[in-house]
Amino acid sequence: MTKRLLVLLVLLVVPIARMADAEGKGNSSGNDRVVHIVYTERPEGEEPEVYHVRTLTSVLGSEEAAKEALLYSYKTAASGFSAKLTSEQVAEISKQPGVLQVVPSRTYQLHSGPGLH
Repeated sequence: MTKRLLVLLVLLVVPIARMADAEGKGNSSGNDRVVHIVYTERPEGEEPEVYHVRTLTSVLGSEEAAKEALLYSYKTAASGFSAKLTSEQVAEISKQPGVLQVVPSRTYQLHSGPGLH
């Protein structure tokens, strides 16, 4: 397994500890903030986290609110970040330049046993 594939697998499977409190809350509605992963283009000539905060700031209105909502910046296998967002914020950030996709965060359990490889 290549290093890049392993990193991508970790990004998709390993839950981020800071996101644990968002599990089991269901769909976001109204002011309920649910963790989403926002995939972005790779920033040119700018640190990824700075770009991610700036993208969030454009939707949340302040850098302080953006830093509070930002849970994690992805910089290696994919470019993007995870953040707690309302359904309205998801709709708005989806329209921002450089945002490729916004998806709800999901945690998957790996199972092993007889017959499973």
